[in-house]
Amino acid sequence: MNELINTIAIVCMIVVTISIALLLFRVIKGPTNPDRAVALDAIGVNLMGMAGLSAILLVTTRLNDVILLIGILLFVGTVGLAKYLEKGVIIDRDDD
Repeated sequence: MNELINTIAIVCMIVVTISIALLLFRVIKGPTNPDRAVALDAIGVNLMGMAGLSAILLVTTRLNDVILLIGILLFVGTVGLAKYLEKGVIIDRDDD
């Protein structure tokens, strides 16, 4: 059973790697900035999946903190990028 889990995890890692490569192409070539933002979010989710698969392969729970950290940074980055795309600035300053 352990060998089956390892094989499936390795196959999943290969598929996620291919997905990240295709998303990188979309980030570079994307026709609009929102397309690039969505591709960056998807890359972050795929990185979280890779960390989870690595935790399964290494039989450890120590990568759970890494997964949470990637999720938090991804959320903050998405909010900042969305604000930049909407208003053109990230931090509003009142010069009154």
